[in-house]
Amino acid sequence: MRMSLFKRHYKEDVETQTNGARLITFTEPKNVISEQLRTVRTNIEYAGAALDKLQVVMFTSPQMSDGKSTVSSNVAVTWAQAGKKVLIVDADLRRPTVHTTFRLDNRQGLTTILASDLQPKDLVHETMVPGLSALTSGPVPPNPAELLGSPRMAALVEWMRNNYDIVVLDVPPLNSVTDAQVMLPLADGVVLVITLNQTQKVTLERAVELLNLTSTKVLGVVSRAKRNDGDSGYGYGYGYGYGYGYGYGSTQD
Repeated sequence: MRMSLFKRHYKEDVETQTNGARLITFTEPKNVISEQLRTVRTNIEYAGAALDKLQVVMFTSPQMSDGKSTVSSNVAVTWAQAGKKVLIVDADLRRPTVHTTFRLDNRQGLTTILASDLQPKDLVHETMVPGLSALTSGPVPPNPAELLGSPRMAALVEWMRNNYDIVVLDVPPLNSVTDAQVMLPLADGVVLVITLNQTQKVTLERAVELLNLTSTKVLGVVSRAKRNDGDSGYGYGYGYGYGYGYGYGSTQD
Protein backbone atom coordinates (compact mmCIF):
# COMPACT_ATOMS: atom_id res chain seq x y z
CA MET A 1 0.00 0.00 0.00
CA ARG A 2 2.76 2.46 0.96
CA MET A 3 4.69 1.64 -2.22
CA SER A 4 1.65 2.32 -4.40
CA LEU A 5 1.14 5.63 -2.60
CA PHE A 6 4.79 6.50 -3.16
CA LYS A 7 4.55 5.70 -6.86
CA ARG A 8 1.41 7.82 -7.21
CA HIS A 9 2.94 10.80 -5.42
CA TYR A 10 6.20 10.39 -7.34
CA LYS A 11 4.23 10.58 -10.58
CA GLU A 12 2.53 13.74 -9.36
CA ASP A 13 5.91 15.14 -8.34
CA VAL A 14 7.26 14.57 -11.85
CA GLU A 15 4.17 16.35 -13.17
CA THR A 16 4.96 19.35 -10.96
CA GLN A 17 8.57 19.33 -12.11
CA THR A 18 7.44 19.33 -15.74
CA ASN A 19 4.42 21.65 -15.70
CA GLY A 20 4.78 23.53 -12.43
CA ALA A 21 2.51 23.61 -9.40
CA ARG A 22 -1.16 24.34 -9.85
CA LEU A 23 -1.93 27.87 -8.64
CA ILE A 24 -5.46 27.20 -7.50
CA THR A 25 -5.44 30.29 -5.27
CA PHE A 26 -4.98 32.37 -8.42
CA THR A 27 -7.10 30.48 -10.93
CA GLU A 28 -9.92 29.50 -8.54
CA PRO A 29 -9.84 31.91 -5.58
CA LYS A 30 -13.31 30.84 -4.39
CA ASN A 31 -12.46 27.13 -4.35
CA VAL A 32 -12.59 25.50 -0.91
CA ILE A 33 -8.89 24.62 -1.26
CA SER A 34 -8.04 28.27 -1.84
CA GLU A 35 -9.82 29.09 1.40
CA GLN A 36 -7.87 26.35 3.20
CA LEU A 37 -4.60 27.81 1.90
CA ARG A 38 -5.62 31.30 3.01
CA THR A 39 -6.28 29.80 6.44
CA VAL A 40 -2.79 28.30 6.34
CA ARG A 41 -1.40 31.78 5.62
CA THR A 42 -3.34 33.26 8.54
CA ASN A 43 -2.14 30.54 10.89
CA ILE A 44 1.46 31.13 9.84
CA GLU A 45 1.05 34.80 10.67
CA TYR A 46 -0.52 33.92 14.01
CA ALA A 47 2.32 31.52 14.83
CA GLY A 48 4.85 34.24 14.02
CA ALA A 49 3.10 36.97 15.99
CA ALA A 50 5.42 36.52 18.97
CA LEU A 51 8.53 36.98 16.83
CA ASP A 52 10.29 40.31 16.44
CA LYS A 53 9.56 40.00 12.73
CA LEU A 54 8.02 37.54 10.31
CA GLN A 55 9.27 38.52 6.90
CA VAL A 56 11.36 35.67 5.51
CA VAL A 57 9.46 32.36 5.61
CA MET A 58 11.07 29.10 4.54
CA PHE A 59 8.98 26.23 3.17
CA THR A 60 10.54 22.79 3.25
CA SER A 61 9.58 19.15 3.83
CA PRO A 62 11.08 16.04 5.40
CA GLN A 63 11.37 14.21 2.07
CA MET A 64 10.74 14.53 -1.66
CA SER A 65 7.24 14.64 -3.16
CA ASP A 66 5.58 16.14 -0.08
CA GLY A 67 4.17 19.11 -2.00
CA LYS A 68 6.24 21.97 -0.55
CA SER A 69 6.47 23.82 -3.88
CA THR A 70 2.72 23.72 -4.39
CA VAL A 71 2.10 25.00 -0.87
CA SER A 72 4.77 27.70 -0.95
CA SER A 73 3.62 29.04 -4.34
CA ASN A 74 -0.04 29.15 -3.37
CA VAL A 75 0.59 30.70 0.04
CA ALA A 76 2.77 33.32 -1.67
CA VAL A 77 -0.18 34.10 -3.94
CA THR A 78 -2.50 34.53 -0.93
CA TRP A 79 -0.08 36.99 0.67
CA ALA A 80 -0.03 39.03 -2.53
CA GLN A 81 -3.82 38.90 -2.68
CA ALA A 82 -3.87 40.28 0.86
CA GLY A 83 -2.03 43.37 -0.34
CA LYS A 84 1.53 42.41 0.57
CA LYS A 85 4.52 43.01 -1.68
CA VAL A 86 5.80 39.44 -2.00
CA LEU A 87 8.87 37.76 -3.46
CA ILE A 88 9.02 33.99 -3.95
CA VAL A 89 12.54 32.63 -4.29
CA ASP A 90 13.34 29.25 -5.79
CA ALA A 91 16.20 28.13 -3.55
CA ASP A 92 15.69 24.47 -4.52
CA LEU A 93 18.65 24.53 -6.86
CA ARG A 94 18.50 20.79 -7.51
CA ARG A 95 14.84 20.42 -8.52
CA PRO A 96 13.50 23.91 -9.25
CA THR A 97 9.84 24.52 -10.09
CA VAL A 98 9.10 28.25 -9.68
CA HIS A 99 9.97 29.04 -13.29
CA THR A 100 7.57 26.40 -14.61
CA THR A 101 4.83 27.33 -12.15
CA PHE A 102 4.91 31.00 -13.14
CA ARG A 103 6.00 30.42 -16.77
CA LEU A 104 9.25 32.36 -16.44
CA ASP A 105 12.64 32.30 -18.14
CA ASN A 106 15.18 30.44 -16.01
CA ARG A 107 18.35 31.04 -17.97
CA GLN A 108 19.41 33.42 -15.21
CA GLY A 109 18.31 33.55 -11.61
CA LEU A 110 19.46 33.00 -8.03
CA THR A 111 22.60 31.05 -8.96
CA THR A 112 23.56 33.73 -11.47
CA ILE A 113 23.45 36.38 -8.74
CA LEU A 114 25.39 34.25 -6.27
CA ALA A 115 28.12 33.43 -8.79
CA SER A 116 28.52 36.90 -10.31
CA ASP A 117 28.21 40.60 -9.60
CA LEU A 118 24.80 40.94 -11.25
CA GLN A 119 22.20 42.79 -9.19
CA PRO A 120 19.00 41.04 -8.01
CA LYS A 121 16.75 43.86 -9.23
CA ASP A 122 17.80 43.00 -12.78
CA LEU A 123 16.79 39.32 -12.50
CA VAL A 124 13.59 39.43 -10.44
CA HIS A 125 10.48 38.75 -12.56
CA GLU A 126 7.01 40.13 -12.16
CA THR A 127 4.42 37.34 -12.26
CA MET A 128 0.83 37.26 -13.48
CA VAL A 129 -0.25 37.72 -9.86
CA PRO A 130 -0.38 41.42 -8.90
CA GLY A 131 2.03 42.11 -6.05
CA LEU A 132 3.96 38.86 -6.46
CA SER A 133 7.48 38.80 -7.89
CA ALA A 134 9.69 35.75 -8.38
CA LEU A 135 13.38 34.97 -8.42
CA THR A 136 13.91 31.71 -10.27
CA SER A 137 16.70 29.28 -9.45
CA GLY A 138 18.87 29.94 -12.47
CA PRO A 139 21.13 27.22 -13.93
CA VAL A 140 21.70 24.19 -11.67
CA PRO A 141 25.17 24.60 -10.11
CA PRO A 142 27.67 21.89 -9.05
CA ASN A 143 27.80 23.28 -5.49
CA PRO A 144 24.30 24.31 -4.31
CA ALA A 145 24.98 24.16 -0.56
CA GLU A 146 28.14 26.25 -0.85
CA LEU A 147 26.32 28.96 -2.80
CA LEU A 148 23.32 29.03 -0.47
CA GLY A 149 25.54 29.20 2.60
CA SER A 150 27.74 31.97 1.22
CA PRO A 151 28.00 35.56 2.52
CA ARG A 152 26.58 36.72 -0.82
CA MET A 153 23.38 34.77 -0.12
CA ALA A 154 23.09 36.42 3.29
CA ALA A 155 23.54 39.83 1.68
CA LEU A 156 20.94 38.94 -0.95
CA VAL A 157 18.36 38.02 1.69
CA GLU A 158 19.03 41.35 3.41
CA TRP A 159 18.30 43.08 0.08
CA MET A 160 15.04 41.12 -0.12
CA ARG A 161 14.07 42.27 3.38
CA ASN A 162 14.61 45.87 2.36
CA ASN A 163 12.49 45.58 -0.78
CA TYR A 164 9.59 43.22 0.06
CA ASP A 165 7.05 42.75 2.81
CA ILE A 166 7.19 38.95 2.62
CA VAL A 167 9.90 36.68 1.19
CA VAL A 168 8.94 33.04 0.56
CA LEU A 169 11.88 30.64 0.28
CA ASP A 170 11.19 27.31 -1.45
CA VAL A 171 14.09 25.09 -0.37
CA PRO A 172 14.96 21.38 -0.75
CA PRO A 173 13.77 18.73 1.72
CA LEU A 174 15.62 18.85 5.04
CA ASN A 175 16.58 15.18 5.15
CA SER A 176 17.86 14.91 1.59
CA VAL A 177 20.66 17.49 1.36
CA THR A 178 22.21 20.22 3.51
CA ASP A 179 20.95 23.11 1.37
CA ALA A 180 17.99 23.94 3.63
CA GLN A 181 20.08 23.63 6.79
CA VAL A 182 22.66 26.20 5.71
CA MET A 183 19.85 28.69 4.98
CA LEU A 184 18.04 28.31 8.32
CA PRO A 185 19.86 31.28 9.94
CA LEU A 186 18.50 33.52 7.16
CA ALA A 187 14.83 32.72 7.80
CA ASP A 188 12.53 34.12 10.46
CA GLY A 189 10.49 30.93 10.53
CA VAL A 190 10.10 27.54 8.88
CA VAL A 191 6.98 25.73 7.66
CA LEU A 192 7.14 21.97 7.15
CA VAL A 193 4.95 20.37 4.48
CA ILE A 194 3.94 16.70 4.78
CA THR A 195 1.54 14.33 3.04
CA LEU A 196 -0.63 12.19 5.30
CA ASN A 197 -0.21 8.43 4.74
CA GLN A 198 2.98 9.10 2.79
CA THR A 199 5.42 11.04 4.95
CA GLN A 200 7.02 8.59 7.35
CA LYS A 201 6.97 9.55 11.00
CA VAL A 202 10.68 8.81 11.37
CA THR A 203 11.56 11.24 8.57
CA LEU A 204 9.37 13.92 10.12
CA GLU A 205 11.02 13.39 13.51
CA ARG A 206 14.44 13.64 11.88
CA ALA A 207 13.46 16.92 10.19
CA VAL A 208 12.22 18.34 13.49
CA GLU A 209 15.47 17.28 15.19
CA LEU A 210 17.46 19.15 12.55
CA LEU A 211 15.35 22.25 13.08
CA ASN A 212 15.75 22.01 16.83
CA LEU A 213 19.52 22.24 16.42
CA THR A 214 19.04 25.86 15.40
CA SER A 215 17.14 28.78 16.89
CA THR A 216 14.83 28.97 13.88
CA LYS A 217 11.16 29.21 14.79
CA VAL A 218 9.07 26.29 13.53
CA LEU A 219 5.84 27.99 12.49
CA GLY A 220 3.92 24.74 12.09
CA VAL A 221 3.17 21.91 9.70
CA VAL A 222 1.00 21.98 6.60
CA SER A 223 -0.52 18.58 5.93
CA ARG A 224 -1.87 17.43 2.60
CA ALA A 225 -4.57 14.79 2.72
CA LYS A 226 -5.73 12.70 -0.22
CA ARG A 227 -9.47 12.87 -0.70
CA ASN A 228 -11.28 9.68 0.27
CA ASP A 229 -14.03 9.98 -2.33
CA GLY A 230 -11.98 8.93 -5.34
CA ASP A 231 -11.11 12.49 -6.35
CA SER A 232 -7.51 13.03 -7.46
CA GLY A 233 -7.08 16.18 -5.38
CA TYR A 234 -5.91 17.13 -1.90
CA GLY A 235 -7.11 18.98 1.13
CA TYR A 236 -4.80 21.10 3.24
CA GLY A 237 -4.59 21.59 6.98
CA TYR A 238 -2.28 23.24 9.49
CA GLY A 239 -1.13 22.22 12.94
CA TYR A 240 1.59 21.12 15.32
CA GLY A 241 2.82 17.74 16.56
CA TYR A 242 1.96 14.46 14.86
CA GLY A 243 -1.84 14.56 15.02
CA TYR A 244 -2.67 17.07 12.32
CA GLY A 245 -6.17 18.07 11.40
CA TYR A 246 -6.99 18.58 7.75
CA GLY A 247 -9.76 19.47 5.35
CA TYR A 248 -10.76 18.02 2.01
CA GLY A 249 -10.92 19.72 -1.35
CA SER A 250 -9.73 19.29 -4.91
CA THR A 251 -6.43 20.54 -6.23
CA GLN A 252 -3.75 18.73 -8.11
CA ASP A 253 -0.19 19.01 -6.82
